[in-house]
Amino acid sequence: MGFRDRNSSLFGNVAIRTKIIIFCVLILIAGGIVCKEAINNSNANRSIIEKQDSKTDNTPSATIKGSDSSQNTKNEAQKIQEEKNKRLEELYEQSSKAFSEKRYDDTISTADDIIKEDANFYKAYNIKGIALCYRGNYEEGIKNIDRSLELKPDFGYARFNKALAYELKGNYDDALSWYDKDLEIENYIWSYYGKASIYGRKGDVENTVKYLKIAISMSPEIKKFASDEEDFNPVRDSKEFQDLIK
Repeated sequence: MGFRDRNSSLFGNVAIRTKIIIFCVLILIAGGIVCKEAINNSNANRSIIEKQDSKTDNTPSATIKGSDSSQNTKNEAQKIQEEKNKRLEELYEQSSKAFSEKRYDDTISTADDIIKEDANFYKAYNIKGIALCYRGNYEEGIKNIDRSLELKPDFGYARFNKALAYELKGNYDDALSWYDKDLEIENYIWSYYGKASIYGRKGDVENTVKYLKIAISMSPEIKKFASDEEDFNPVRDSKEFQDLIK
């Protein structure tokens, strides 16, 4: 039998078992590490997702809140402007009423109050301008009417008042021109009547009757005004005029 070293044989067997145990332990440790990393990664991913979800949830909310705030500010500004416009329109009605009652100083004063609040309120310049003309201040009156027309060139009332201002001043050709400009944008009875009265002053029977007839066709009550109107004295005795107003 060959030489057999018992100790070496024994230790050889122990070494194999130790290796196996160590190998198993290493496998368990490695598995534990892998599991731990997997858990950590899972937690990290969950945290990131939660943060993203939180941002996703918060962003629209913040946007909506900002949008609502902006809309509320806009609505509030619009409401303030509407209230201001309403107040200025009421003042304009007061000014207009004062003018119809021939209270020209009150007309001018109220119009000035409007202009102080809104320098672009074109109707205030117009009513102030014609009131100034009736007070004899034609230069300032026409200047204010012109300002009204600068702000709103197609404002018929201002075109009419500019014609009337020239008529009051005695500039009849300019007055006729502006009555025509008014008639370009509105079929206004008093522009026809204004032209008839100017031709009446000139003694032009044909044109007096022509334009007065149009005014009467629009309102038969014009006959009463024409009967009492001194401007028609130069043509009053003509047959054509008498036939028209009878």
